[in-house]
Amino acid sequence: MTDIKGSKSLITESHTIPASFTIGFLGAGQLAKMSAIEAYRLGIQVAAYTDRSSQEPMHYMCPMVTTGSFEDIKAMTEFAQKCDVLTLENEFIESSVLEQVQINSGTPIYPSPEGFAKIENKIVEKQSFEEAGIPVTPYKQIHGREDLKDFGHQYGWPFVLKSSKGGYDGYGNATVSDLDEAADMFTKLGGQNGHDILAEAFIDFSHELAVQVAHNGREYSVYECCETVQSNHICVAVVTPARVPDSIKKLAQKRALQAMEVLGTRGIVAFEFFYTPNGDVLLNESAPRPHNSGHYSIEGCVTSQFENHIRAVLGLGVGSTELTHPASVMINLLGTQNRTAQVEFSEALLSEPNGHLHMYGKVQSKIGRKMGHFTLLGNDSTRVYERAMRLTESVQI
Repeated sequence: MTDIKGSKSLITESHTIPASFTIGFLGAGQLAKMSAIEAYRLGIQVAAYTDRSSQEPMHYMCPMVTTGSFEDIKAMTEFAQKCDVLTLENEFIESSVLEQVQINSGTPIYPSPEGFAKIENKIVEKQSFEEAGIPVTPYKQIHGREDLKDFGHQYGWPFVLKSSKGGYDGYGNATVSDLDEAADMFTKLGGQNGHDILAEAFIDFSHELAVQVAHNGREYSVYECCETVQSNHICVAVVTPARVPDSIKKLAQKRALQAMEVLGTRGIVAFEFFYTPNGDVLLNESAPRPHNSGHYSIEGCVTSQFENHIRAVLGLGVGSTELTHPASVMINLLGTQNRTAQVEFSEALLSEPNGHLHMYGKVQSKIGRKMGHFTLLGNDSTRVYERAMRLTESVQI
């Protein structure tokens, strides 16, 4: 079975996995690491291509790591030729580069360059989903001060300014309260230098929700709707199932599946929503890869998002997303100091029944940097959340 002309064959209905079969990750952080663990478990070899230092998580578990630029088509093609399939760990790359690497190497890439092109920057992403009839957060591309003024007049202050590409965990976005602050942030985000900047209306929401969807080219597998808890634009916790009415959870799952069909690609994609007091469920952003909001699934689901991502990319049958417990809570463990990483925690954290500690192996800790996570399983979402918060509040990294 091939997906592009002249491409290498993927694992298909025969379920034959050659010992030499290699999946290559574009990116070498914790998402690639946790995905690689599942690939190794299936007997699949792993490689990574990164534009960052030699101190990323994949460097400590994978012998085949290549360092280079995500703009260097020649180097990426040479890497791709050593792999049977490529997948993304982040979005810091252009769809045109992916397309050329796929053509030059004959190695299929998932998400497909065509699918990725529909969401590779936040402006195109909004347009792609809006054109498919999926309600999205009100937005506008910003070219200068007058656009800022008009957007504030139309949707009110404050609103959110975002870099169209490359923003994450509080980087590349900011809430602005007046025109002068907005103009200053527009400049800081690179708007004056031609970088595309997006304004989004500040939504009065009661909950932020997320749903992961896996697709292997034949079938879809939809995860439970979870609730993400944010602080300073960084997700600090995930509560599953979300503490909203069942009808809202089902609506979020329905719209996530609809959005996945828009992309038409293999792999796993996470979709984030705002649930408003008047009952709207607005699609905010998507991520074409495993996502922080799905980390709970490692212990909280029959098949984790990481395993299903590997399965889907390779064309294997996707696994059950059923919850293993009525409630699953994931707490992000953020850097508390700027120092060489070391983890300080109480014995209670490790001895907690149904508690699971995951550290990513990052060498350098920074305040607010995601260094690991802790998952706690139980019967009641709120009680499990409160217990997990107490257990992790004293963790120092």
